[in-house]
Amino acid sequence: MKIKIIGGGLAGCECAYQLAKRNYDVVLYEMRPKTPTPIHKTDMLAELVCSNSLKSTDVNTSQGLLKKELEILDCMILRVADKVKVPAGGALAVDREKFSIEIEKEIASFSNIKVVREECHKVFDEDYDYIVVASGPLTSESLSKDIISITGCDKLHFYDAVAPIITAESIDKNNSFFAGRYNKGGDDYLNCPMDKEQYVEFTNELVKAETVILKDFEKKEIFSACMPIEVMAKRGEDSMRYGPLRPVGIYDPITGKRPYAVVQLRKEDNYDNLYNIVGFQTNLKFSEQKRVFGLIPALKNAEFVRYGVMHRNTFIDAPKVLNADFSLRTNENIYFAGQISGVEGYLESTMSGLMCAINIDRAIRNKNKIIPSEETAIGSLMKYISTENKDFQPMHVSYSLMPILEEKIKDKKERKAKYSERAISAMRKYITTIKE
Repeated sequence: MKIKIIGGGLAGCECAYQLAKRNYDVVLYEMRPKTPTPIHKTDMLAELVCSNSLKSTDVNTSQGLLKKELEILDCMILRVADKVKVPAGGALAVDREKFSIEIEKEIASFSNIKVVREECHKVFDEDYDYIVVASGPLTSESLSKDIISITGCDKLHFYDAVAPIITAESIDKNNSFFAGRYNKGGDDYLNCPMDKEQYVEFTNELVKAETVILKDFEKKEIFSACMPIEVMAKRGEDSMRYGPLRPVGIYDPITGKRPYAVVQLRKEDNYDNLYNIVGFQTNLKFSEQKRVFGLIPALKNAEFVRYGVMHRNTFIDAPKVLNADFSLRTNENIYFAGQISGVEGYLESTMSGLMCAINIDRAIRNKNKIIPSEETAIGSLMKYISTENKDFQPMHVSYSLMPILEEKIKDKKERKAKYSERAISAMRKYITTIKE
């Protein structure tokens, strides 16, 4: 059996690893560096183009639960992420360069994985028994056209944005302080406070600032999880204070008071040299980013190593064309994985590649495909992407996707813990079943 995987991102690399360890021959296609994208900076596999955070590690959150389920399934991406993590409070954040380097080492360690650096223009290839399309949110135009032809989808994209990265030495330490929200997870975030007058001025200038795409941009579909900060600001003066600039749970160690608004910075590497401006995905012109973000007192002299940018994301109308195991309904030898399949998030994408591999393996061995119970974070998301939805948008894991608990629990923390406990039990049963 020979398997072709299109795309060397998180989903593609995880899928390749899972198939290779099951002794299948895999050819992994990655079009970079021959065919670049508007957002990638390197030619490395599994490059993280947005945030370096893989979100919460608390098992009593949906993201932490997903990590636990992936750990049970021997997820390579998660294992590498833990190896190269950087301090981020209760979240799992990584040194993105080391992360890609370690992923490449994992892939190179298998003699039955061949990495081909060229663009795939078509999905189907008679030389392969199974094909996994994991081409990611920046799928090339030619491949997008072919995907449209084989799926019948007439729309394959929306728009999102990336946050800027600045140097640590350019941050005004007199106007910032380290602290975790509610003192959880250590003082891993550098907080940049603003009083009401500073916040109002910042908001007004952000609303007026020039964007790269003006009138045309306003007509585009923007995925809410990656909403540009300037779009959020236009929704009302307090919108950012209830979003990424919320001051709840943060107190200035000098004054002991809670700031009016707080911009948080998260480490990008293990050397404390770079910081990501959390939640500041943006489509502002580079000059405007420097001017407007410089109104934040701690960032008045900020040195940008990467400005925020807007880019197109690609995804199919999964409920119309995919089975719950990510296979194409019209050709079950073709699978879709990663964000193009209708999941959203780094580890959700990773999960889809892993589940594709498990079910390809079962199909080859003439065993029934098994989907994890919808009581799990993974199973509930797989059900979501394959269930009819007229207004389908990419989705991340959420307790709201799972069946409600039989018992009514008023306490929110206790309720989440019960959801996670039930899910982990179901996932352990699943892994036992597929190993039989």
